[in-house]
Amino acid sequence: MPKINGNEIKPGMVLEHDGGLWAAVKANHVKPGKGGAFAQVELKNLRDGRKLNERFRSEDKVEEVRLENKDQQFLYETDGRLVFMDAETYEQIELDADLLGERRPFLQDGMTATIRYYGDEALAVTLPQKVKCRIVETEPVVKGQTAANSFKPAILDNGVRIMIPPFIGQDEEIIVHTEFMEYSERA
Repeated sequence: MPKINGNEIKPGMVLEHDGGLWAAVKANHVKPGKGGAFAQVELKNLRDGRKLNERFRSEDKVEEVRLENKDQQFLYETDGRLVFMDAETYEQIELDADLLGERRPFLQDGMTATIRYYGDEALAVTLPQKVKCRIVETEPVVKGQTAANSFKPAILDNGVRIMIPPFIGQDEEIIVHTEFMEYSERA
């Protein structure tokens, strides 16, 4: 694994630090009037989600880790485990449903998700940026209600509650942004 200087750390990089794998969430480069420059970095542990604020000087050496991304198709869920299949090798793997966290309801049968691997260990599952959902419950459409920033609550077919514009009614299909878990556009 390549070693980099502490002042070269950028958000999104994955580092091996203190015996764990950490993703750099924020990196702020500081040059104080007295003393050497350093990078104030917010790190997130990829295995257990802990956060850590660390200060790296330019002389500090850290190992940058390259993770392998594989697109895999979701097949089914059994006993809190998600089963995915590699489209090229047809090899199936089981992952803990907790890897998806609050985005779990957006995972649909047959959906292709990107799984990040460190060697043979799956560290994260990324869903497609946008998914199509149907609204099962919301308030009725009110004619003439066109205020720019007015939203109303709605429940999707997967049980998730989101806020939608007032002109969208029940049983309509919408596109939901999975990263922010919010309405994006009509389907």
